Amino acid sequence: MSNEPYNQGSGAESEEILRLPYPKIKEGEMFGIADQLLGASRIKIMCADGKSRMGRIPGKIKKRMWIREGDLVIVRPWDFQDDKCDVHYRYTKTQASHLSRKKVLPKNLDIF
Repeated sequence: MSNEPYNQGSGAESEEILRLPYPKIKEGEMFGIADQLLGASRIKIMCADGKSRMGRIPGKIKKRMWIREGDLVIVRPWDFQDDKCDVHYRYTKTQASHLSRKKVLPKNLDIF
């Protein structure tokens, strides 16, 4: 046995795999930027399709991570109300800048 910790590896092996939106599989997921916190688990989000939507932060995400203004998130618009959406994932600043360098983000959301 080596004295090396389990989760430590070389640079190529330990590169993190980031979650990306699934536009076709998961009912139209897309990127969004958190614009304004509204309280009561609600947030105003500027989505990749150019629309501003009211986002709902589910308890699963609210209890594990905080969402601040300017954060990059993955949202899924509602089928029956197009001006509302659910937040499914939040990227850290480091992850968002990595996606920006790899040119994964749409041009209208690339502020990182």
